[in-house]
Amino acid sequence: MNGASRDALAAARERLDALTDNTSVDAGSLADELAAVTALLDREVSLRRVLTDPAQPGEAKAELAQRLIGTQVGGPATDLVSGMVRSRWSRSRDLVDALEELADTADLTAAQRRGKLDNVEDELFRFGRIVASNTELRAALTDRAATAPAKRELLRSLLGGRADATTERLVTRLVAAPRGRSLEAGLESLSKLAAERRDRMVAVVTSAVPLSDQQKQRLGGALAKLYGRQMHLNLDVDPEVLGGIRVQVGDEVINGSIADRIEDAGRRLAG
Repeated sequence: MNGASRDALAAARERLDALTDNTSVDAGSLADELAAVTALLDREVSLRRVLTDPAQPGEAKAELAQRLIGTQVGGPATDLVSGMVRSRWSRSRDLVDALEELADTADLTAAQRRGKLDNVEDELFRFGRIVASNTELRAALTDRAATAPAKRELLRSLLGGRADATTERLVTRLVAAPRGRSLEAGLESLSKLAAERRDRMVAVVTSAVPLSDQQKQRLGGALAKLYGRQMHLNLDVDPEVLGGIRVQVGDEVINGSIADRIEDAGRRLAG
């Protein structure tokens, strides 16, 4: 997002954090309600254009939103959406993208409250790897001719009872309503949101053999010192990895031939 939309999203994130800091707010229910509003505005193009029309007063747009959704969702969701439509958006679609992100964040917050956020992060990563390695499964989950209920049932058979409820909800929502994204891009976005809940960066570590606990701790500590932020390691094993290890943080890739430099840099930063 650019310009006004970026500022509007930042403000909406702050309002969501304020809401979910209140333990009386059910973050999971809030996620469901925000997802429902996302689906509504994704379908109703003319409505979202009205709600993001810069020529209309913010208060008038907020009152319209309250009339339309106030009887369908709870007070916290209504207040959050009303605040969002008061803001200025560069594109009408940005409002829907923002609502979708907030719904996912609310679900991740619910997992964090239960102490299951780490599990959800790992499950999202593993599911992405499974999809990447299974072309038939990927085809079934992305088949435009398949109905949303059919995809939900497939995911229920795959994840039900095997993954955390939050993981299943997030993946099901993504698959049932991808909104133009690839499955891989959607899973990556969810993984990043999960990491941000703890103000962490995500490092995808691919090694020729599984890393020992000591190696994982040493690598994670060195990367945290190098990047100045807590680091969550998503681990994968590929015997064909050149140099024995490959680390990717965002767009930056560190191959095994320079892996030792990470520890050296970490030691230097530590003094």
